[in-house]
Amino acid sequence: MAARRPHHPSPSADGPTFAQLGVPADLVSALAAQGISTPFPIQTATLPDSLAGRDVLGRGRTGSGKTYAFALPVLARLAAGTGKRRPGRPRAVILAPTRELADQIAASIAPLAEALSLRAITVYGGVRPGPQIAGLRAGVDVLVACPGRLADHVASGHARLDAVEITVLDEADHMADLGFLPQVTRLLNQTPADAQRLLFSATLDAGVDVLVRRFLRDPVTHSVDSASSPVATMSHHVLHVQPAARLPVLVDLTAAPGRTLVFTRTKRGATRLTRQLIAEGVPAVELHGNLGQSARARNLLAFAEGSAATLVATDIAARGIHVDDVTLVIHADPPTEHKAYLHRSGRTARAGASGTVVTLMTDTQVSDVRDLTRKAGITATVTRLRPGHPLLSQLAPGERSFTAPSAKQPPPARSGRRAEAKPQPAKNPRRRGRPATTDTEATATPRSGGIAVFSAGARTSRRPRR
Repeated sequence: MAARRPHHPSPSADGPTFAQLGVPADLVSALAAQGISTPFPIQTATLPDSLAGRDVLGRGRTGSGKTYAFALPVLARLAAGTGKRRPGRPRAVILAPTRELADQIAASIAPLAEALSLRAITVYGGVRPGPQIAGLRAGVDVLVACPGRLADHVASGHARLDAVEITVLDEADHMADLGFLPQVTRLLNQTPADAQRLLFSATLDAGVDVLVRRFLRDPVTHSVDSASSPVATMSHHVLHVQPAARLPVLVDLTAAPGRTLVFTRTKRGATRLTRQLIAEGVPAVELHGNLGQSARARNLLAFAEGSAATLVATDIAARGIHVDDVTLVIHADPPTEHKAYLHRSGRTARAGASGTVVTLMTDTQVSDVRDLTRKAGITATVTRLRPGHPLLSQLAPGERSFTAPSAKQPPPARSGRRAEAKPQPAKNPRRRGRPATTDTEATATPRSGGIAVFSAGARTSRRPRR
């Protein structure tokens, strides 16, 4: 995949620059080489404190620019420190709830770490541990990890956390939702008590608050764009359809130009809908936990590169991926709770761009969707329609195009030899003595055996995530 510069707001004469916020010159130059010159609000708010060594609690919705808000102080601290790279003893740990997210964090860090001659690797479950163990033995400065696999490496003695100078928890509320907090707690207990800690979360639920009170020392709290606040550049529509009209309406919307992300409630539903769209001539791929490791990576790459402009996914994609220029998000199945609606919808209208969110609603779902939008704090335009309604062309403008499935579009990738384990409940994150590997942890480079190494001279083909 060819690397693309992330979307970034136009420079503002009134706002501070990265250099004025205290970012070292080498990192400012590395950011400029990526086409990044103006900080996002979450970065402007948190960087002075995090660069000064303070513990920081950052609250902001997904897509608000949190990745660089923690990546810059991590790299600046390691570059200025006197610590040495040692086998199996990372100097910084960044914990992420999903494998896709871990990989995209690493992609954002890669060019910056290269500029500072720092080495970063990612570790996550669902793949062979051997290459990861070799990477740890070779020494690492920044370890980007999912909690389950890191806990496994620590238990087996291949990783120690006693040399960690700074720890980051990204999307801590999502970790809580997935039942990772017991593992996260055990991991943080093994880091030095005086290590700097940065925690970023869209919400501060009870489980996250326990981590804040237990591990963050006199934290500075910065809130930017809470998860419950609607995005001004995002328009919301509810289409009231009959069950028989659901697929024709989806075909009409997804056949329009541009990237479309379609959410279903179940993994089986995602597979079925993907096959239905392909049969109708819409190039589509699926993303869910029943897919094998290489299939997930391959399908996500097809969506990011544009060979399949429609991705049908479960909530695994609600916060685990970032692909530029998703113009339309469709809730083919309305989610069960409002936080899921906001996180799903947050895949579009990112970094100041505009986007459209469509929810399909049948007669039996009217009450649930009404409650959903009310709790989400959004005002949606409700339209009762049939296939061919002119509103569909307004929501997804452009000429519809279709591909002959048998000639140009391969069938959906099937799951691997072993389906990935379901998420474990919070009270029992381990099963049969091994760390739980959830179906949200995904690798991006199956050939690497689950380890992506970013060091001086390395290159990444993935798009940075802001």
